[in-house]
Amino acid sequence: MSIIISLLLLLAIFVGLSQLFPLVDEKYKSWYAFVPGYNVYIWLKIIEKPWWWIILLLFPGPNILLIMIMVVNTGTVFGYRETKDVALGGFFPFIYLPYWAFTGQPKHIGQIDRIKFPKSSAMEWRDAILFAVVAASIIRTYTFEAFTIPTGSMEKSLLIGDYLFVDKLAYGPKVPQTPLAFPFAHHSLPMTNNTIPSYLTWLALPFSRIPGYSHIERNDVVVFNFPEGDTVDVEYQANKSFNSMVREDGFDLMYRDFQSKNPIKAQAEYHRIARTKILKTRKLTIRPVDKRENYIKRCVGIPGDVIEVKDGILFIGDEQAHMADDMQYAYFVQFKNSYDINPNSRIGLKNRTKFKKKYNVNLADAIQLNQESTLYRMPLSAEMRDKLKTDVRIADVKRSINKKDSFTFIDQLIARSEYSPKFMEYLTTNNLFSPKYPYYPNVKEYNWTEDNFGPLVIPAEGMTIDLTIENLPLFSRPIRVYEGNELNVKNGKIFINGEETTSYTFKMNYYWLMGDNRHNSADSRFWGFVPEDHVVGKASFVWLSMDPELPMMDGGLRFDKMFRIVR
Repeated sequence: MSIIISLLLLLAIFVGLSQLFPLVDEKYKSWYAFVPGYNVYIWLKIIEKPWWWIILLLFPGPNILLIMIMVVNTGTVFGYRETKDVALGGFFPFIYLPYWAFTGQPKHIGQIDRIKFPKSSAMEWRDAILFAVVAASIIRTYTFEAFTIPTGSMEKSLLIGDYLFVDKLAYGPKVPQTPLAFPFAHHSLPMTNNTIPSYLTWLALPFSRIPGYSHIERNDVVVFNFPEGDTVDVEYQANKSFNSMVREDGFDLMYRDFQSKNPIKAQAEYHRIARTKILKTRKLTIRPVDKRENYIKRCVGIPGDVIEVKDGILFIGDEQAHMADDMQYAYFVQFKNSYDINPNSRIGLKNRTKFKKKYNVNLADAIQLNQESTLYRMPLSAEMRDKLKTDVRIADVKRSINKKDSFTFIDQLIARSEYSPKFMEYLTTNNLFSPKYPYYPNVKEYNWTEDNFGPLVIPAEGMTIDLTIENLPLFSRPIRVYEGNELNVKNGKIFINGEETTSYTFKMNYYWLMGDNRHNSADSRFWGFVPEDHVVGKASFVWLSMDPELPMMDGGLRFDKMFRIVR
């Protein structure tokens, strides 16, 4: 439907031009307006713009802005020069040009004589800015885009405060699926607190990608649109997906029933109630694929791989996967005596700066575990771990590993502060070890953790799998959400698009992405596969690196991390 609308809008422009061409010169026949390529060449000639603008018009997204400029210029050469004509031609080019071409009295009078009426400085700046926006939009959309690392999920491969370029040519740039968008804004207009979308869905294009010079390979650092970012709470954005909100609220409802000694309902019923409440009380927005939040992780699994995590070690099939340099895990660090690193106290801030400089630990992810300030949980690389063990102040350094069929460390930490011991006993008795089901596929039947996960096969285009009630949770989201099928289960049988089935053939390739900071990364272990239409580009080059935890002139500017290739 969107393609048909796009073609009709272009047809409206060309129908209008067919009325205007003969008014310029008898040699310009009306039917010239319907000859692809040649019609644009004649159009540019009439408005006295260079022929190579044809090339710029080939780029969906920026080409809409260029068409607006061309329609305004067309109005100028045919006598429509008032402010209202400029405004209507600029904002409604596909309607206004054919409208005045057929209902007005257009007369070709040519461009404004700039010798008699030279452009003002404001007009010069306007034209320069408009063309710069078109050119920059093409570069940003189809070649390279600047990106900033906001979290520690890729430490120490990529650091908080790293500024890098994303190479969109590597895997082939995506053609914008929502081309009607405010330039340089991702999903929301600036200074609106993410409340006003920066795009219009009047025109939606199907997914397509211009061929790139390479393919996604294992260990590539990839930028992609957050797969669970389709339905987003305006307050939480990508920090908390709609699905995780439903699970969390559903769990709270179960706890409320337990405390009130009411009968415990089925998980699906709690989720239904929570979903209804959230839809009524929260401000949600639905975003198309290309306007979902940008994430950056390392591709550890490609289509057809079988991935499994055993005690924190990733395996592809039966072989241990490559481990990135400086990969981090969470460790329990026991000090012999109190060691305050709280940034809100003077001594803590002083200790924090010293500790940061000596061990290069991202203390934003450090958790203090006791009141005595002797026990912490913090992310460490193998090098930092070994260095800490030699520190005379340290009593013990022990790695954190979350086992299957047991509460994870974070779950235990939250449970002790928020829930009663009797409720925890109830959960343990009923094998509900991940009470909010944070790990993919987010159902109680799979008690996986970030350290013990899988095995799981990654779907490939054309791959056919046997589909059962048992493995359906693993593949239901790709089938239903990413590939647009109607999926239902009735009387223990699976129906896709109304037909009973025991198998499914995938239409797209999928990837598995994880952060190098294994215990501080919201990645595929939490929300599953990354479809190929969500892939944005390859992280290529870090040009600036700034540590937000240190003063600019005292270690904050990381010169040794600048101008480096991302590996």
